[in-house]
Amino acid sequence: MTKTLDLGCGSRPKNPFNADELFGVDVRDDLTGNIRAADLVIEPIPFEDESFEFVTAFDFIEHIPPLIYAPKRRNAFIELMNEVYRVLKPGGLFLSLTPAYPHAVTFRDPTHVNFITDETFPLYFDDVNRWASIYGYTGAFKLEVQEWRGPHIFAVMRKVPVPPTPPAEIAAAK
Repeated sequence: MTKTLDLGCGSRPKNPFNADELFGVDVRDDLTGNIRAADLVIEPIPFEDESFEFVTAFDFIEHIPPLIYAPKRRNAFIELMNEVYRVLKPGGLFLSLTPAYPHAVTFRDPTHVNFITDETFPLYFDDVNRWASIYGYTGAFKLEVQEWRGPHIFAVMRKVPVPPTPPAEIAAAK
């Protein structure tokens, strides 16, 4: 039996992988069923470790600020990516669809505070470069698919074991 989690789902979680069980997380407080309330800017994903085969984020991660002070300095987007890695089962898939630079829709909405580019996932959160590890990223994803869909980047990444040592460039930067 497969399970999927849709982040920022509102009242209707999406299920693009046709999982058997569907769960969601949203900041709203009027949620029912398998949807839990959490502010993922400052709170962890409210599910156990390795709970899901799939995690999705449709038009969501652009709302997670890269840096906050609550009350101390935190890398909220890095923490979210660590949480996605934590709740995915080994080999699980993370799907993201988000407006991305250089398209105007990236900046139009004042609640878009995190600007994704076509280099964000393959350089910062992959299993080769892992540049985000200097900011506290502890996971690793193999980028399965990344493509433009209009002004959005569509990415599917597979949870893989964290490499035993960081790349030389990251080790030198620490």
